Amino acid sequence: MENDTTVRRIRGAAVDPGVDSDSRSHEDEDHRPRRNGPWSIQRKNERVLEESSVLACLLVFLFILWCLIHFSVRQLIVGSSTGEFNAGRARKHLVTITAFGPRPVGSPQNEILTVNYLLSQIEMIKDKSNQNVHTITVDVQKPTGSFSIDFLGGFTSYYDKVTNVAVKLEPQGGAKHALLANCHFDSVANSPGACDDAVSCSVMLEVLRSLSSLSTPLKHGIIFLFNGAEENILQASHGFITQHPWAKLVRAFINLEAAGVGGKEIVFQTGPENPWLVQAYVRAAKHPFASVIGQEIFQSGIIPSDTDFRIYRDFGHIPGIDLAFIENGYIYHTKYDTPDRILTESIQRAGENILAVLKLLATTNELSDSAQYQHGNVVFFDLLGFFMVAYPARVGTIINYIVAVVTLIYLGKKMLLPNGGKYMHDLLYGIGVTVAGWFITLISVLIVAVFISLIGRAMFWYHHFYTSVLLYGSVSVGKLVLVHTLAKNLFYGKVNPFFLGELHFDVSLTLWCCALLLLTQQGLCSAYVPMLMVAFPLLTKLFLHKEFKQQGATVKYTVLYLLGLSLPYVHFMFLIWALFEIFCPILGRSGTEIPPDVVLASLIAGCTIILSSYFIHFIYLCKSTKKTLLGLVSIFVLMGVLVSCGLFFPYTSDPGSPRPKRIFLQHTTRTFHDLDGNVTKKDSGVWINGFDYTGINYLTPHINEINENIRTKCDNELPYCGFPWFLPVKFLIKKNWYLPGPEVQPKNPPQFTLVSRHETEWGTTNLTFQATGPSHMSLYLLTRNGAKLIGWSFGDGSPEINLNGEYFIFYSHGLDYSAWNFWLEIQAPHTDSVESIISVGVASHYFHGGEQNTEMLEGLLLRFPDWSFPSHWVSTYHLFEY
Repeated sequence: MENDTTVRRIRGAAVDPGVDSDSRSHEDEDHRPRRNGPWSIQRKNERVLEESSVLACLLVFLFILWCLIHFSVRQLIVGSSTGEFNAGRARKHLVTITAFGPRPVGSPQNEILTVNYLLSQIEMIKDKSNQNVHTITVDVQKPTGSFSIDFLGGFTSYYDKVTNVAVKLEPQGGAKHALLANCHFDSVANSPGACDDAVSCSVMLEVLRSLSSLSTPLKHGIIFLFNGAEENILQASHGFITQHPWAKLVRAFINLEAAGVGGKEIVFQTGPENPWLVQAYVRAAKHPFASVIGQEIFQSGIIPSDTDFRIYRDFGHIPGIDLAFIENGYIYHTKYDTPDRILTESIQRAGENILAVLKLLATTNELSDSAQYQHGNVVFFDLLGFFMVAYPARVGTIINYIVAVVTLIYLGKKMLLPNGGKYMHDLLYGIGVTVAGWFITLISVLIVAVFISLIGRAMFWYHHFYTSVLLYGSVSVGKLVLVHTLAKNLFYGKVNPFFLGELHFDVSLTLWCCALLLLTQQGLCSAYVPMLMVAFPLLTKLFLHKEFKQQGATVKYTVLYLLGLSLPYVHFMFLIWALFEIFCPILGRSGTEIPPDVVLASLIAGCTIILSSYFIHFIYLCKSTKKTLLGLVSIFVLMGVLVSCGLFFPYTSDPGSPRPKRIFLQHTTRTFHDLDGNVTKKDSGVWINGFDYTGINYLTPHINEINENIRTKCDNELPYCGFPWFLPVKFLIKKNWYLPGPEVQPKNPPQFTLVSRHETEWGTTNLTFQATGPSHMSLYLLTRNGAKLIGWSFGDGSPEINLNGEYFIFYSHGLDYSAWNFWLEIQAPHTDSVESIISVGVASHYFHGGEQNTEMLEGLLLRFPDWSFPSHWVSTYHLFEY
């Protein structure tokens, strides 16, 4: 120490810690002035933090926040019940409906048993209702129609006589406007469909009972739609909103769905626009749970799922609210989706929320003319489920820009000081170091994830999620700490640690401010997150400025600093919980082509980078990071060895927390015809689709016939590879297996006939067909030899081509159906040769009844391990050339 002044250097420039870091001299070290300042007395003010103290504070901080989140997630009911909604009654409905078994469209369980039960319960409610105040009208609709949708790469849907049970509750004098409440009572094959979506229909029955007993009339009507064909890609809702006479009364809707089993129901979509709907939810919901981020992620198409919300929005042109249960998506659409896994508290909270929101919306003036109140989007989110925050997006834009301007003023004041140019130079270097750290962290994590995938240990975390946090998280945190430790010791040299700490706080603030401006400029409502991550840290830093200058980096400063970050961090960690709660199960059904470990590792790295943004400056305020790095390396090595040895098995049938592997099995017979109608090829077998990245690796030891020797290749010369795809997902599932077996002989074999073929006056070829078969069929079209499909009888008449350059038509029917008649119009080049102009593939799917099983299927199913969920049915495939 010389004249109470400590001399430091940064990249060859003299640094005098005896003055404020913003006033450092640019003079050469040999000619620097000697000054006194607040950091000049090292023993009193230049206190650097002990590594163990910082680590303890950070771990306690994160642990407390995680406990708050866990408490919030498990706290299903806040406050006491009003008694208007009875979850016990709703549960009885749920148990009865699921006792009928799986309810695919066209099955007696769906079309007769469930419909009759709903009608009987509605009639009982009607008899006990306050008929002096409201009237209840019931209508069973059997619509037929078709439409095209861009979901799953684009396809067309055709339905015939599917079932809707519609109930209209309205004041005695009638209502000119109505609110629609929608659920669906059908299920996928082989699943009881308790949460998806029988529980929603059970809730709606009890809500109907409660509202019908009111002594005060509602201002508007409420239409309760129990739709019987949602799992068939939204068919029944389309039939209602485009064909039912009550549809013209609907001004807004609430859709009840599920992407998991139990827990809290989240508002994840609203609008389009119409912020009054969100405001109504904010005012009425007893137990709010909502996120505009979920809306923007869902509507981006990242999540391979869709709901009836799309139909009402796109075909009905009405605004609405979309709610869904999201927890425990591991057993969504499996045999484990049973009533006992849905807590009564989940039913109670959902019922109280829906009842309160419907009651409020049915009395608002906005519903009378919703178009008048359609102005912009709305920012909305809840804080740990205790209360909601919602404000118009235009107000959010103003708030965001105000926060950004204040931040720029904070940074600009430093740049306007005498040595502001040097500060800007250092800030840019700090940004460079930080971004480089991000890049190195992401690359390192991806290398580990790719290695894990290559050695055959992908999805080791599926049953043990926290193992992925330990493995990929230790790499992420370790790389970030290492990069900044090296920067501190090698790049910056002996620069004053307090200057570096403050500099890297400003770096994080600047980067978050850039994110805020970018998202705001893009018009995204989720810009509120970077707004919180700018406003609260900045206020905290300004509040602690005097403490930091006078006392240096102390434990007191650390604790106060972390307290200032509590609100944005607890909210962001809650979003992280929701992110992994949704995406981890999806990675178990996202197909064979997407490496799940690469996706998960990237998400963990991204979350680590974001969470650590305002912790980085502690690295520069610490004496050392050796213990931290040693601990992280130890965790990584230990987890790497355990994972590589295969200690963690991805799947389990544990009744308390099942994590099944999903497989589709179709016992099918394929028949191929030439241009003259002659059979050129015929084979039979069990076609196996694995729905996750591990394929059949874990199945072969249990069923040795299912191995890589029977793996099939896609023949791109045939429509949809020449296999009976139920949905157009071949771009997601490219690894399939075909185990030879006996021919299937369903009692109701499909019939496919070319009724007529003629040339039109304008030079095109018109082909008219008739088909009959089971309740589910798929039609695949692939044009040949330069021909073009220019028209058909589906949808609006314009053929919907998919990502593969083919056409997929999804067909289903109820019980009272007729033959499926349709036509195609093809523009073919003029030629003297006789060539095929179109290949037509027809698949039939037997999802229910005695035709769903064969002796071979039943034998195979007995051999599948208990940790697997093989969804099975019988199918046929016929290919024709025309």
